[in-house]
Amino acid sequence: MNAGTNSSTGRRRGTSTDTVADRLQLNPDWAKLPLFDRKGWTKVRFGDVVRVLKEQVDPVADGVERYVAGEHMETENVHIRTWGTVGDGYLGPAFIRGFRKGQVLYGSRRTYLKKVAVAGWDGVTANTTLVLEAVEGKLRQALLPWLMLSERFTRHSVQESKGSTNPYINWPDIAKFEFDLPPLDQQRRLTEILWAVDEAIQNISSAAQVANSVIDAELNEFLYHKSKWRLVETRDLLTEGTRNGFSPPARENSGRVPTLSISAIRGGLVVPEGSVKYADVNPDDVQQFLLRCDDILVVRGNGNRLLCGRAGVVREFPKGCFYPDLLIRLRFRPDCLLPDFAVQEWNEPTIHTRLLKRAKSTNGIWKVNNKDVQTHQLFVPPLIEQKQFLERIKTRTEVARAFERSANDATNLQTALINTLV
Repeated sequence: MNAGTNSSTGRRRGTSTDTVADRLQLNPDWAKLPLFDRKGWTKVRFGDVVRVLKEQVDPVADGVERYVAGEHMETENVHIRTWGTVGDGYLGPAFIRGFRKGQVLYGSRRTYLKKVAVAGWDGVTANTTLVLEAVEGKLRQALLPWLMLSERFTRHSVQESKGSTNPYINWPDIAKFEFDLPPLDQQRRLTEILWAVDEAIQNISSAAQVANSVIDAELNEFLYHKSKWRLVETRDLLTEGTRNGFSPPARENSGRVPTLSISAIRGGLVVPEGSVKYADVNPDDVQQFLLRCDDILVVRGNGNRLLCGRAGVVREFPKGCFYPDLLIRLRFRPDCLLPDFAVQEWNEPTIHTRLLKRAKSTNGIWKVNNKDVQTHQLFVPPLIEQKQFLERIKTRTEVARAFERSANDATNLQTALINTLV
């Protein structure tokens, strides 16, 4: 499948319904601002202010150039960064739903993934993707995607979904979602702020991507051109076997034991902020899944193929925190690989692509398994060489991390704005 452009660094909020977003949902200080003055707000049904469009097209006969599949839509990212080209391979019979620039696409399967995107051009998508448009004079189109990224909307969508293996939601169930809608002028002001924050996030993320690309270039030179380092399978470099995490049933996610969502893996780090939820489990039952400093977590499964197999090193985490099933824990032998170097190498584009070739798609989720990870090969330079390399890129790494922290802070601000609105 041809992709129109490379994926951005992206940004991730927690996909759980018990995240930092919840604690920011009703910001008492913001609620007093004129921006959130609710005197003129009206309770509405989603279906009264939004319509679903069902324009049917024949991609080839109608001359459609681009299509959007589920893997082209990123979790909680309204921008479509990749797409397929009609004619680049077999396009299944489900791809009949036409969309126009500016309309909102919503993945109706596994809605907890929060795949909400704004089309930047005309194209076609599968009939499992809803094409939505605001009713003019009632709701501003530019505000629609942010409403759909609110925690309240996601809760409703998940609760109304049908099926267990591949849960889905129908339009009538979405249409009955109720929320308070501001007058159009207030909508305009809120929309301007949300899109301004989004632009800042994109700019900061782009700067982080540039900083990381410089690091990748230096790492590529070190791994492939400086010397002939030996390649070793991961399983021979670990102090213990690879281990999937533990995910308690969703109904139990209301307790006090901290755990992570896969969104915690960002930029080679495990970042708890915005990605911690709390499970109602016995702490003794998760002892074998507790995190330690210098642990490395690998994304075992993700709806975005490019994020599958990414790794992050653990530095800070809540006391007694365990990791979920869609992450795999690695603990490298200290005489083989330094944790920071191991993560840098693991995420290096060429090496990561080698692991991605083993990934398989199941119900729209790209996954690698323990065998894939264990037999994945890494270069093992002498420890002194690893230390010297990390020292050389220290300043560049600090710059990249600063950009990533800023993007994360801006994203949390945006999340708070959305959840204070809805």
